[in-house]
Amino acid sequence: RLRCRRLCRAQVRLEAPGPGPGGDLPFLGSVLRRAECVRRCEEPRLGAVSRHRAAEEVRADFQRRVPYSYLQRAYIQLNKLEEAANAAHTFFMANPEHMEIQQDLENYKTTSGKASLIDREARQHMEDYSAGVRHYDKEEYELAIEFLERALQGYYSEDEDCHIMCEGPQRFEEHEYLDYKAGLYEAIADHYMQVLACQHDCVRELATRSGRISPIENFLPLHYDYLQFAYYRVGDYVKALECAKSYLLFHPDDEDVLENAGYYEGLLEGTVDPATIKPRKEAKTLLRRHKLESHLLQVAAAGLGYAYTEPNYWNRYGARQDEHSVPSSISSEPEDGPRLSLTKKPMPKPDRELKEGGPLLYSDVKFVYNSQQLNGTQRVLLDNVISEEQCRELHRVASGIMLAGDGYRGKTSPHTPNERFEGATVLKALKYGYEGRVPLKSARLFYDISEKARRIVESYFLLNSTLYFSYTHLVCRTALSGQQERRNDLSHPIHADNCLLDPEANECWKEPPAYTFRDYSALLYMNADFEGGEFIFTEMDAKTVTASIKPKCGRMVSFSSGGENPHGVKAVTKGQRCAVALWFTLDPLYRELERIQADEVIAMLDQEHLGPSEMNINPKDEL
Repeated sequence: RLRCRRLCRAQVRLEAPGPGPGGDLPFLGSVLRRAECVRRCEEPRLGAVSRHRAAEEVRADFQRRVPYSYLQRAYIQLNKLEEAANAAHTFFMANPEHMEIQQDLENYKTTSGKASLIDREARQHMEDYSAGVRHYDKEEYELAIEFLERALQGYYSEDEDCHIMCEGPQRFEEHEYLDYKAGLYEAIADHYMQVLACQHDCVRELATRSGRISPIENFLPLHYDYLQFAYYRVGDYVKALECAKSYLLFHPDDEDVLENAGYYEGLLEGTVDPATIKPRKEAKTLLRRHKLESHLLQVAAAGLGYAYTEPNYWNRYGARQDEHSVPSSISSEPEDGPRLSLTKKPMPKPDRELKEGGPLLYSDVKFVYNSQQLNGTQRVLLDNVISEEQCRELHRVASGIMLAGDGYRGKTSPHTPNERFEGATVLKALKYGYEGRVPLKSARLFYDISEKARRIVESYFLLNSTLYFSYTHLVCRTALSGQQERRNDLSHPIHADNCLLDPEANECWKEPPAYTFRDYSALLYMNADFEGGEFIFTEMDAKTVTASIKPKCGRMVSFSSGGENPHGVKAVTKGQRCAVALWFTLDPLYRELERIQADEVIAMLDQEHLGPSEMNINPKDEL
């Protein structure tokens, strides 16, 4: 399609309309000739045009690279391990939350010794951009320039292709195509507005990694931002100023880059007239076209009833991996010049104001570490949340109600083949207690301590609105005997709780299938008589450990659920590790249904006079 449409664009130019009656015929005639050219080129290669379209489910599967999951298994059956590894890697790049593929990739690396894998759907401009940023971070500025310039070249080529592909069939979402009765100009306008909206969105499309939904923010301007400083570091002040001015086309009020541009002009004084150095032509052309597209779409929205809202395509939250501000006296750079700061890229921007240090509500609960001591954001470690006796009682409940694979769609080893996972929910515990299969007092203890944990989290993080349960799960993971030698996997791979962690991109994508509504998480541990199983926080690279926590009875770690807190669990190599896992949301629409049902069971039990005195709970206790 691309080849044919490029060819016909070159062969059949659209003519300008002339004045007077029939003046539109030259333009419409050229449209007809281009249409005939495209059909003549495409039909021998692609067949006749069909009104049938792939279903949304099929399109979604291809976007998520599902075929590569099947390909991996097919290649394994054919004993083509290298092809299988590349297929698995290609699938994983769009599905970083897929635990089984993570394990498969580790196995491939171990068995074949293959360290580098090929993403068969890689977008070259993205690959070049990522490589440029990596070299930039290592202060390898000449290599950074080479890859970032290649990325820009690829970006503009892909942008042209994206615009061409948008000229294909549109869906006419508000009309049944066969019954469409609009006049000539209404029909043209309806179709063209959909084409134009598609073309306008190419900026987002080209900034989105394959398989993802969310784009890299500020993607195109960032190329020029990196380049302006890289060129400065290699002594090419003309190119540095050119790239700084190109960046300022998108963000004319960026104070840091404005200061940098002024500094570069000072360096060139007496050798080159800074006024002769202009922003890059391709950046000006793209931005001018983008603004015109936006204007036309908004005119259509106002005059033709076309539904359209202009997104923020150049969100400046997307920042360089470092901060190059001027002036500075902290580094080896001149005090009045751009500098390389040692501060890291800021963590994902939170949706609300972050606070902590509120009261713990219960006198027995002991504060251990706050966020700063745990080297992160919105983290807290507490001890004595429950007593030794309550830990033992919970463990007895667990042994009576847990099922293998509960909470993991029946998979007994969802995260690693070297451990068995068992779990149970609050409602299940109360149901078993009501039926007499476990002591009712013990079943209610599970309900009560989870509510105690919720209140502590809500109070400590000084939340201004109610924190609701999103999911509550009592889970035990048991090391399988005979499978612990030379283990190099984790009990639970590094992940974030409300977004898809993408270590390669240093991003966390807040989109399905992640539980995007989760706001806070907590883990309340029940025992310490096992080996391994430490809870770890990491950087977004999923490798650099920032804090490690050894579980024990009554210890609770709580944290905000976003990409600022990647975490996982080290391998449990001996024994059984048990904990109550809790996820919370600030959105009442996502309250845990089983929790609401459990509340009803508790109310029913209270009506039947199973009061605090029968459960050995002090009525004065806030619990």
